[in-house]
Amino acid sequence: MKKPQFISAISLLLISSQLMAQTTLIKNVNGYTFTDNSLTQFSAISFTDDIINKVYPIGAVLPASKGVIVIDGQGQTMLPGLIDAHGHVIGYGHSLLRVDLVNATSELDAVNRTISYAKDNPSMSWILGRGWNQVQWSNNSYPNAKSLDEAFPNKPVWLRRVDGHAGWANSKAMALAGITSASKAPVGGDIIKDKNGLPTGVFIDNAMTLITASITPPSPMEDKIALKRAMHSLASLGLTSVHDAGIEQKDIALYKTLASEGNMTIRINGMLYLPSTNWQQQLEQGPYRTEDEMFAVNSVKIQADGALGSRGASLINDYSDHSGHKGLLLHDKKSLQHYIDFAMNAGFQVNTHAIGDNANKLILDLYQQAIQKSQTKALRHRIEHAQVLRLEDISRFSSLNVIASMQATHATSDKNMAVTRLGEKRILGAYAWRKLLDSNAIIAAGSDFPVESPNPFFGLHASITRQDHKDLPIGGWYADQKMTRTEALRSFTIDAAYAGHQEKLIGSLEAGKKADFILLADDLLTMPESTIWQSQVSQTWVAGKKVFSAIDVPSVE
Repeated sequence: MKKPQFISAISLLLISSQLMAQTTLIKNVNGYTFTDNSLTQFSAISFTDDIINKVYPIGAVLPASKGVIVIDGQGQTMLPGLIDAHGHVIGYGHSLLRVDLVNATSELDAVNRTISYAKDNPSMSWILGRGWNQVQWSNNSYPNAKSLDEAFPNKPVWLRRVDGHAGWANSKAMALAGITSASKAPVGGDIIKDKNGLPTGVFIDNAMTLITASITPPSPMEDKIALKRAMHSLASLGLTSVHDAGIEQKDIALYKTLASEGNMTIRINGMLYLPSTNWQQQLEQGPYRTEDEMFAVNSVKIQADGALGSRGASLINDYSDHSGHKGLLLHDKKSLQHYIDFAMNAGFQVNTHAIGDNANKLILDLYQQAIQKSQTKALRHRIEHAQVLRLEDISRFSSLNVIASMQATHATSDKNMAVTRLGEKRILGAYAWRKLLDSNAIIAAGSDFPVESPNPFFGLHASITRQDHKDLPIGGWYADQKMTRTEALRSFTIDAAYAGHQEKLIGSLEAGKKADFILLADDLLTMPESTIWQSQVSQTWVAGKKVFSAIDVPSVE
């Protein structure tokens, strides 16, 4: 008699589980998704818990709604959740808690913003901020410690450039770090000095560590607060997944904690930064993902060079506006080869930051050798940014199965200085989206936030128009490199998912995939191109749960 009782208990458990599962139907939507590489439209979608059951084409008869939560989408546009293939989540979270210098109009404006922040945060032992960009200032010159010293003679100040590849310190910060005229920059860095050999307060790339070594790092609790704030902010912009470009072991532990607590607002695909503490031991453990697929680590992030704006990007020939200067490689060839080989042999996708044409050529060369040795072509290794390419290197992306992980707003932000840095010939291989797509390369879109705004509609707009928010330049900057609307949407959805080995999980709205989607009033595929960047998300859903709502859409029985 005991055996039948046991079977009966199992049956009751299954019935109870099925009763707990909740099915939701969202109808009356103007839906777009990708099916078999083609853009298709639909009018309704149903999902149970976090899995999509069915996507209903326009005109399809909907099922009976008994026992189903039915939501009227009110004609709004539904898109697959947007994916940012290259952002810095914790850094963005901390930027929300620090001095915001983005779009500061001058050195004086940046100083005044810092003063205002300090008044509102008097307990800070260090004043930290980010976002200045001297290229946007009329004098086009790096800032100086002196302008900060008057307001902050006794409190250290450290302000990162918008791209994170340079920093601006006051004299107090330099004194704490022991910086003098005799100080020398480490390999892969530069200390900007005046005509008398005195440090001006600006430190480039690896030289930034001379200052940051004196700054007490955020506590785990501060990191957790920053991370949660960042994910909520990103969800409000329509992002349901982000590839976090450069995390460390401590960050992995933090993400695991948030996942175990059910506090992952959006999906995170983390790239382990190389080199970082105990990186070899972390890779030896193999790729990782949580059971609910909200957090994964299956790739690494390596940094080959600096940025174009700070002239840290490594070029084959001199900068057009700085004779004798070719930029910086942050690691020598032997070290880069070691990191790449180790990661590939451990079964990890390798994602390397390369902006200058020399850095891109070098990484493609190293990839070609390492992929052949490790037989890891199927891992879809990536170049992050792929910003300035020799024309002859463009076809190598497709032949090596290397993904171009690019950020469209870098082009519209850099357009006022890129030709000056590169000249009329090299610019033809820069921000070359159309050339890459025509060579059958896959572009995974991102923003590189907080370097740029994380708003994906800014990136979609830039991809499609190659214009800024003032509709300049007329017709688009090097307009022959524009993407179509469909290509741009692909780059932020299914192609970004593919770049993270998640195309069977997310990136499109299809039966069996996760219910990650967004609703918005505007139709991305038909609205005026010039207003795409102004699109506002009304709702963001991740894993079948509404994680952001600007305007609640009522459910009906």
